[in-house]
Amino acid sequence: MRRMVPSKGGLGKRRAKEPTETDTPPDISAHHTQLLKGVLDMCLLAVIDEEPSYGYEMVRKLAERHLKLTSEGSIYPLLSRLKRSGLIDSYLVDSHVGPARKYYRSTPLGKTTLARWTADWTTFKAGVDDVLAGNTD
Repeated sequence: MRRMVPSKGGLGKRRAKEPTETDTPPDISAHHTQLLKGVLDMCLLAVIDEEPSYGYEMVRKLAERHLKLTSEGSIYPLLSRLKRSGLIDSYLVDSHVGPARKYYRSTPLGKTTLARWTADWTTFKAGVDDVLAGNTD
């Protein structure tokens, strides 16, 4: 005779409904945000390495490459972290249409780090591509 053993959730707990093809997919924008969080520092460093840039300009350049940020303000904590790490530095440039703009530029350590991160990303992306394509070799 089988005994009923309570699970952590108790005897009466229902299982979550299994998703079906007609269910609404998970929030795509939240998924996009999570993906972007993992690579945004590398993308910012790459944009800055191309040419010194200020905040809004970086957001625009990323958007032109289909990396849309939720807000311009989301990059400033990352820029501060990159600066504290010695990967970028900043300087002010007078603007004829308002206050001076803070430009960011890559340091020699930033250039070396970007090369390393790019190689890591290439390997990582190849692995993800293989998984998504169902490659097993």
